[in-house]
Amino acid sequence: MNLKSILSFLFLLIISTSYSQENLHRSLTIPTSLSQNANAVIRSDDVQINMISSSEMAVTVKRIVTVFNKEGNDAINAYVHYDNNVKIKDLEVLVYDNFGEEIKKIKKNDFRDVSAVDGGTLYSDSRVKFLDYTPIGYPYTMEFICETLTSNTAFIQSFMPIDDYYVSVEKSTYQISFPSDLTIRTKQKNFKDFDLKKEKVSVLIKYQVDNISAIKPEEYAPAFFDMAPKVLVASKQFTLEGVHSEVENWDDFAKWMYHDLIKDTHDLSESTIAMIQNLVKDEPDDMAKAKKVYQFVQDKVRYISVQVGIGGWKPFNASEVDRLGYGDCKALTNYTMALLQAVGIKSNYTVVYAGKSQRNFETDFAAMMGNHAILNIPIEGDDLWLECTSQKLPFGFIGDFTDDRDVLVITPEGGKIKRTKKYKVEDNSQSIKGYYSVSNEGTLDADALVNSKGIQYDDKYWLETEPERDLDKHYKNRWRYVNGLSISSMDIKNNKTDSEFIEHIHFNAANYTKKIGDRMLLTINALNRNTHVPDRYRDRKFPLKINRGFKDVDEYEIELPSEYKIESLPKNATIENSFGSYKTEIRVKDENKLVYKREFIINDGEFPKEDYTNFRSFYKEVTNLDNTKIALIKK
Repeated sequence: MNLKSILSFLFLLIISTSYSQENLHRSLTIPTSLSQNANAVIRSDDVQINMISSSEMAVTVKRIVTVFNKEGNDAINAYVHYDNNVKIKDLEVLVYDNFGEEIKKIKKNDFRDVSAVDGGTLYSDSRVKFLDYTPIGYPYTMEFICETLTSNTAFIQSFMPIDDYYVSVEKSTYQISFPSDLTIRTKQKNFKDFDLKKEKVSVLIKYQVDNISAIKPEEYAPAFFDMAPKVLVASKQFTLEGVHSEVENWDDFAKWMYHDLIKDTHDLSESTIAMIQNLVKDEPDDMAKAKKVYQFVQDKVRYISVQVGIGGWKPFNASEVDRLGYGDCKALTNYTMALLQAVGIKSNYTVVYAGKSQRNFETDFAAMMGNHAILNIPIEGDDLWLECTSQKLPFGFIGDFTDDRDVLVITPEGGKIKRTKKYKVEDNSQSIKGYYSVSNEGTLDADALVNSKGIQYDDKYWLETEPERDLDKHYKNRWRYVNGLSISSMDIKNNKTDSEFIEHIHFNAANYTKKIGDRMLLTINALNRNTHVPDRYRDRKFPLKINRGFKDVDEYEIELPSEYKIESLPKNATIENSFGSYKTEIRVKDENKLVYKREFIINDGEFPKEDYTNFRSFYKEVTNLDNTKIALIKK
């Protein structure tokens, strides 16, 4: 090939590349298959990671996103965390209109720069730059360019081409290069329905995925992160906060964390050690001592939030938390651990993915994981778990924030993947003992004693500190199917010793019944009526997953209006299936009194998507039965 031919080829390549880039800036070029069900389309997402050494890593991100509506703005992800170990080398955004014409350029200094912490000085160097942009119209396209350099190589960004619902992907690429003396480990997940292109040579790994349609969320489906395609990436050799390590499994990882990040932070002063030992000296056993220490921590310190990715993994020294009286989850967990150690009680720092969706640690892939820390107290038979950031939770109660998931328990001897406490169906109970009367005019006067435990306790314990006005709104919303409800009295008690929440509520409502001539129709279940029916899907895509089951048991005495007698009563009902059960019983106590009993159970578990229709039908039938009416007629 002569020089003229080479120059012509290069010219055509440049023109072609430029045209292709322009196409990505124009929303009109998006295929229909990608715009369907999408609030935004990721036109191109290119992540390039250069592991310069085990203690230096450069990351370049170039992302082009077309946004169709307000809900799609979050798909831009135009933010970057930084601190003393993460330097921002380049940061800019280009904004294009519907036709691909550039309408705005936003440079690094135009980004908002704020602390990544909600208060305190422990994390004064932890900051985030983010784009605060209000579009002038939709659709628009934004190109985000960011380059960072960090000395922390423990966190290597995963290849996750799609990270939210209602977002489609035209092209997503990922590349990591590394010197030959580093070992890069990877794990692919959930690519069965995607065409993953992979290229791997001695010091370079590349991935690419094209044309991923937007995913619509479905109720009672597995969590997004359990279904989304991703490649986990980690280096065997890495540096964190200036500490070098080599890790291949969770045992290695935990030894490194304990001996290099945690052990030296247990530096309580002699006076604090003496104080805490004196505080527990009269307690009869270790469990009572641990409970006393936990209460001390709740009374003394407060939690401050640190955004994900900031604050490192090394907890602050226990002496600093003791002096300042605050910290994030790592600091408060470590502080509690140090106090327990001072009174002779062994506990273990534990890393977890927190949140209602029960995300697990990867049991066979050791890497920097988790977003929260809790404390493990090993007990023969069943470990105890402590949430150290809450000033309200009972001792040993973790609720749905960290329940029933695989976590990393860190000990001096190594790491163990353990399962946190599972709240079983019978644990998550609500019982209502109630009484209500109906006047001849149809006015309801009700008294309910509600006792909640397990996850149903978790749903309500926070009510203890709510002002009366907000409590009134809460209970009117809980019994929103009773029109014109007026709360007469509210007496609530948080029994932290037994982790049970007790509510004694008295209310009334005019015109509760429906009158038709000499007849009165009375909906018998006034105190715990199911109003939830799962959404309907014509073409269900995902399995049915019920994360937590529950058991409701109700018993009410009902006083009927004196001028009416029973004309007809509903039949007792019994439903049993794999999803749970439902039972009602109506008994005539005397001429003007009935006793109504109800039991409603939902089982946790995962079921094929084909079962969803039957699950929904079960809920619909429960709703219908909960609206069953008694027919009364004038005497």
